[in-house]
Amino acid sequence: MAGPQRTALLRWHGETEARDAVYANRSRLRPAVGKAGMRKRAEIVERSFAHTLERGRMRRTWLRGRENVHKRSLIHVAGHNLGILMRHLIGAGTPKETAARARVVLFVVHSAEILATLLFAVPHADGRGDCGLLIVAITTNPT
Repeated sequence: MAGPQRTALLRWHGETEARDAVYANRSRLRPAVGKAGMRKRAEIVERSFAHTLERGRMRRTWLRGRENVHKRSLIHVAGHNLGILMRHLIGAGTPKETAARARVVLFVVHSAEILATLLFAVPHADGRGDCGLLIVAITTNPT
């Protein structure tokens, strides 16, 4: 994490580990490799945050209480991540898009400890023998 530019002399008073970490971070950020890493991080991480906040309408929420807002944001980000995973595995990021492609098979399996297990078997679009599989397990007590 970048820190402010210091003009005065810093006095560490025996905090050698903290001092070494700060100076190592400064030396990593100066070269082109460090700047390229910062650009890549901004491209990947900041894009998902911006997408969640703006397109997902999470910039403002009308819930009361931090706990409810936290639950809402967790569900929203989990849905965003599931969309990325689905897009990577089957080429469709939303259930509507998947249904429009009409090439997904859904199995639901119940057991004593697991509330629901969803198996998405997706045949390849070209009709080849390849198949993708996504397994989602919903439990009552997460470990």
